[in-house]
Amino acid sequence: MSNTDTSNEPLVTSHTKAPARTITTGGVTYAYRELGPAGGIPVVFFVHLAATMDNWDPRIIDPIAKNRHVITFDQPGVGASTGQVPDSIETMADDAYTFIQALGFDKIDVFSFSMGGMIAQDLALKHPGLVRKLVLTGTGPRGGKDIDKVVGTTYRDILRATLTRSDPKEFLFFNRSATGKPAAKAFIKRLQERTIDRDKPISTKAFQTQLKAIRKFGRSAPSDLSKLTQPTLIANGDNDRMVPSVLSEDLHRRIKGSKLIIYPDAGHGGIFQFHAKFAPAVVDFLAN
Repeated sequence: MSNTDTSNEPLVTSHTKAPARTITTGGVTYAYRELGPAGGIPVVFFVHLAATMDNWDPRIIDPIAKNRHVITFDQPGVGASTGQVPDSIETMADDAYTFIQALGFDKIDVFSFSMGGMIAQDLALKHPGLVRKLVLTGTGPRGGKDIDKVVGTTYRDILRATLTRSDPKEFLFFNRSATGKPAAKAFIKRLQERTIDRDKPISTKAFQTQLKAIRKFGRSAPSDLSKLTQPTLIANGDNDRMVPSVLSEDLHRRIKGSKLIIYPDAGHGGIFQFHAKFAPAVVDFLAN
């Protein structure tokens, strides 16, 4: 069941105004938002560790939603979705598949960031016919060198942020440099632009379960990424402390024909720091 009768609603192309919707399947009620013109292959967004839909940068989503049907959603146990956060990335991919099936789509484009990129890889490997194009940002492959260290880095930076009364993302996503610090502040401010129907923040328990899943993903045997034949765009900053930038290069080597963009003097959130350059590049990549 779904409350998605959108026939007489005005076209929304801004994520800050996208209506909150739900669909229930397999005992879980998934919260999601839709924007952009309906029809065609939708672009489904897979969000990062500890994030809800409110963590998407409107400067990245909105340009894509100008011409494409865009869907953001909360995984089970996160934000406004019910259910439990699973302790493995594979199960998260299975949940995403369940959600996409419930919406009735048999072909999607995927935009993913960080942990979302890990989920997206598993989804595309398990359901190769489902994913047409793949965008992997700030992420790395299963078994990638030092992915399991994300946990320590995350806890250290949460502590640093607490001591300075700032948002942990300022430390985790951006360089503490003359360019990084203002980019961080601007990004955090953009995330506050949505004022209606905001998600509640992730619980500590759910966050810890996600960290466990990432650690497991990092310590697992690598997946055979040569099976990914979709056009793939990979992007990161050159100084990602969370999911080391070399892992983006590793993905690029292992996914044949993929395209790689590395932004200078930028960290994990390089695509947000360079949104003015990245948004047109990704729109172009996703265009039919």
